[in-house]
Amino acid sequence: MRVIYFWSYFFLPIILLSFTATAQQPLYKDKTQPIEKRVADLLQQMTPEEKFWQLFMIPGDLDGTKPGQYKNGIFGFQVSAKAKGDAAGQLLSYNTNEDALLVIKKINNIQKYFVEETRLGIPIIAFDEALHGLVRSQATAFPQAIGLAATWDAKLVHRVASDIANQVKARGIRQILSPVVNIASDVRWGRTEETYGEDPFLVSAMGVAFISAFEKKGIITTPKHFVANVGDGGRDSYPIHLNERFLNEIHFPPFIDAIKKAGARSIMTAYNSVDGTAASSNKWLLIDQLKKKWGFDGFVISDANAVGGETVLHHTAKDYQESGAHAINGGLDVIFQTDYEHHKLFMPAFLNGQIDKERIDDAVSRVLRAKFELGLFENPYIPETSEEDKLLQQGKATALEAAKASFVLLKNTNNTLPLSKNIKSIAVFGSDAVEARLGGYSGQGNKKRSILDGLKEKLGEKRVHYAEGAGRYDSSYKIIESKYLSADSKQGLKAEYFTGRDMTKSPAVTRTDKTIDFSWTLYAPDAKLDRDFYSARWTGVLTPATSGIYKIGLEGNDGYRLYINDKLVIGNWQKLSYQTLLKDYRFEANKKYNIKIEFYETNGNGTIKFVWNEGKPDRTQQKIEAAAALARKADAAIVVAGITEGEFLDRAMLSLPGHQEALINAIAATGKPVIVLFVGGSAITMNNWKDKVAAIGHTWYGGEESGRAVADILFGDYNPAGRLPITFPVHEAQLPLVYNHKPTGRGDDYNNLSGQPLFPFGYGLSYTNFEYSNLHLDKKAIATTDSTTLSFTIKNIGNRDGDEVVQLYIHDELASVVRPVMELKGFQRIHLKAGESKTIHFKITPELLSMLDKNLKTVIEPGTFRIMIGASSKDIRLKEVLTVKP
Repeated sequence: MRVIYFWSYFFLPIILLSFTATAQQPLYKDKTQPIEKRVADLLQQMTPEEKFWQLFMIPGDLDGTKPGQYKNGIFGFQVSAKAKGDAAGQLLSYNTNEDALLVIKKINNIQKYFVEETRLGIPIIAFDEALHGLVRSQATAFPQAIGLAATWDAKLVHRVASDIANQVKARGIRQILSPVVNIASDVRWGRTEETYGEDPFLVSAMGVAFISAFEKKGIITTPKHFVANVGDGGRDSYPIHLNERFLNEIHFPPFIDAIKKAGARSIMTAYNSVDGTAASSNKWLLIDQLKKKWGFDGFVISDANAVGGETVLHHTAKDYQESGAHAINGGLDVIFQTDYEHHKLFMPAFLNGQIDKERIDDAVSRVLRAKFELGLFENPYIPETSEEDKLLQQGKATALEAAKASFVLLKNTNNTLPLSKNIKSIAVFGSDAVEARLGGYSGQGNKKRSILDGLKEKLGEKRVHYAEGAGRYDSSYKIIESKYLSADSKQGLKAEYFTGRDMTKSPAVTRTDKTIDFSWTLYAPDAKLDRDFYSARWTGVLTPATSGIYKIGLEGNDGYRLYINDKLVIGNWQKLSYQTLLKDYRFEANKKYNIKIEFYETNGNGTIKFVWNEGKPDRTQQKIEAAAALARKADAAIVVAGITEGEFLDRAMLSLPGHQEALINAIAATGKPVIVLFVGGSAITMNNWKDKVAAIGHTWYGGEESGRAVADILFGDYNPAGRLPITFPVHEAQLPLVYNHKPTGRGDDYNNLSGQPLFPFGYGLSYTNFEYSNLHLDKKAIATTDSTTLSFTIKNIGNRDGDEVVQLYIHDELASVVRPVMELKGFQRIHLKAGESKTIHFKITPELLSMLDKNLKTVIEPGTFRIMIGASSKDIRLKEVLTVKP
């Protein structure tokens, strides 16, 4: 017994130590175990609160947090720039002054808390935007997505994405909320710039090239917005009522390829409703299609604040709690909000049984699986060293190459371009020549160059002369600034808000508004008011700084009036439309004028702005005349024109805004060669000036090296070969207008307008010419399971080296359901030296010939297929017929 006792006494500590070590090393922390076992082990240890927090993501960080605020963990952060109390409600609160190393340290600090201070030590995923470059300081800004698509070069897009991914991962960011793989079916849509164009084949090819570069480097991509978030009239996030066939043929393919070909591990839903159900809670969309039919095993996140849209927009949930339950039960996995406090709106549904427990566990498992796959449990921290210089140098070189490749030459009469480097002087006009705009979802860029910078670098300062002439905005009036307004010893006007139209009652809200510049599109002026039935009165004093006759008035929805010194100046007390009403009024400097503005809204979407011209005459015409005078002294004139677009900035009219068309016409009237360069992410109409100018080029938003790229192209150091990924209409009345529509019951034309485009999909010019010949099919008849190879010869018959984008289109001659008039099924960007020939090959596979039958089953129907090779969708150079045998 004594021996046994000694043995037990001696070895017991060892046994206990071993047992304790096992307890301290749960299975989920054992990297040798399969991921699914680790997920299951961790899941069974989690409380309901901990599960909720893995399904909740926000922008923010740990600054200003209360003790224990994140004790239950969180999915992840979009690391914001400011303290939590300042920036929590701002989705894009980026600190453009933070260098890469500081971001790394901040993310490591956040990660340290969650790994070492929370009960289970579940790491976060740091996420960010990287549509065409990481949206941070000291990161490369590449051409906007639509410009990348205009390269028609998937390999180049893959290299761009690889460079972005290196910069993303170096900062410890492991998920990007990119790319946009929506179909730009209407160029009025303000977010066309974020897409890869109108064609599902092109969008898929570019999406796969972009996504695969990130996923291979261990960064989760989030293709968005699922699904079809451009609706009637080209309006963003409008409800869609597209049948299942149309979704499967046009809108689903880029998402399917993103998952199956590129390995995307996350998907973001759209704000809109799909056939009556919000996209973020659409079971048919998220479970039946995405997860069951396509086998998607990643996680689905909402767009920012989209889950609450069921309550405040779609009106299909009585409150946020119910909207959250609808979303998770409907297949959403992660609720993306813009404020920590929003968790209080959604958490109750996770704890009170409104959400199916199996659905919660499935959602949490998807998130945990991703975190294990990223290796965050083993390697949660990033080395606090920066390879910034090396990454930026590589990024800048690729950005320049991509900017050149994206440029689309639309017109070049009499070979106006390229210009001679011996030209004595050029005159440059337009605000976009100096702004170097980068497009939506952009950071600052790395030493970005404007077009004017690029031209001066190319020719020298003395030969390049600039005058604005006109910009994108009508500057004839602006918002009256707070420094001119006062009430009760405060800057601004006293504001009284009322429930309903009756302003004789006591106001529901009283406050001081610095300026009158409001657009209450999705909400009320205050939480105490209904969003669609309220009125307001502003009173105070206006003190002009200078004497003169001012134009002053109101802009917005009807139902407003303006009194100055108790006299009615603007009286528009009716609800009819949206308009701007200005009146002349003589003001004396530093004299005080009593102001009263009244406004009412009875149907929501209220807008009201108090505006004037500050007593300054409109000098637009003088500026245009001065620009024309400068053009007369130059040997050539370059007008850089642009548009205003973006998220929630859809365009009703596609003509150039402001007075830019007047500027172009005035410069053209000088008789000098005029080159118009267009900066923007979509299409414009040109009826008023196209025939008066010698050359037109589309620069898109060309990234930080756009200026240098444009200069190289204008002066012949690079031969342009970009192609349009969207169709340019002649007029807005033709919209929506896409090349791959289905046959009409009659014709395409109107009785007073052509149905044909201004510039077709796939179009673009070069400084050289190419000849196509010798089309050959290895087999002209194949079985439904066979493939054949198409070949043809292309020759550069000009005197300059250059690229050509050869495009393969297919049309099913006879099918059981109506098929598009033509469909892009292949493309290659080919470089040829002057006089050089190459044989080009395309493999025609069963996948390229497949279609959805009447039962939405993928089939290849026997019959004949027209095989077309073209330089654009309208410029078909070669044609052959392929027979598919039963």
